[in-house]
Amino acid sequence: MSERKVLQKYYPPDFDPSKLERRVRGPKNAGPKVQTVRLMAPFPMKCTACGEYIYKGRKFNARKETTEEKYYSIPIYRFYIRCTRCSGEITFKTDPKNMDYTCERGAKRNTEPWRMNGAGVQESDEERLDRLEREEEEKNAMQELETKTLDAKREMQVADALDEIQMKNARNERIGKDGTDVTVVRESINEERERQEREDEEAARRAFMRAQEDLGEIIEDDEYDATTAPAIKKEDALEMPPPSFKRVVKKKKDHAAALGIKKKPSLV
Repeated sequence: MSERKVLQKYYPPDFDPSKLERRVRGPKNAGPKVQTVRLMAPFPMKCTACGEYIYKGRKFNARKETTEEKYYSIPIYRFYIRCTRCSGEITFKTDPKNMDYTCERGAKRNTEPWRMNGAGVQESDEERLDRLEREEEEKNAMQELETKTLDAKREMQVADALDEIQMKNARNERIGKDGTDVTVVRESINEERERQEREDEEAARRAFMRAQEDLGEIIEDDEYDATTAPAIKKEDALEMPPPSFKRVVKKKKDHAAALGIKKKPSLV
């Protein structure tokens, strides 16, 4: 196995060193500076060679070149990319004046309605001033809306703080000097229900007693025959127990015995 690292170079027999030309290096800044960068397509375009559509945001390995053009000391850069179908070269450069990019060759930029005025005609100075005035009016309207929103939020915060202060003052008024609550505490729901039930029972008892007294007076006024019915005294009427509304279960009649049907005795 031969060595991979070659320590000596082979010179043929007819080698003439006088025929070698010395290569002279040029200046460092000779020509535009080119470097490879990774970028995305800044706008949708169509290749003029094969008709391939390249959407905005597609990634490319591009060559970046610094041109000699400048816009108010802002350098302008040119980028070279290849079409994804035919590998045709597409060139575009930056446009700092319009804060955009300009397509130079190899592709055609697709129509973007929001960048055009009407049918793609460049807007005049008057139209541009009108558009800027409309944008300023919209901006002022948005600022006014934000101011109103902040004012409403501030009013809500003030109202909440005022309610809290009122509640604190009312709590301080209810508490006495010794720290005890001097206000009358309302009865709870269960106590209120029990009190209402007691009142209802008392009213029913009084009504029942009043009915018993009326019945005793009627019996004393009427004349009864001693042989037919004994007289009911008032004390007996008052001592009578109150009527009971308890449900009484009636015993079912045996209709089979009445019809003469005999049942078989059940086997235990």
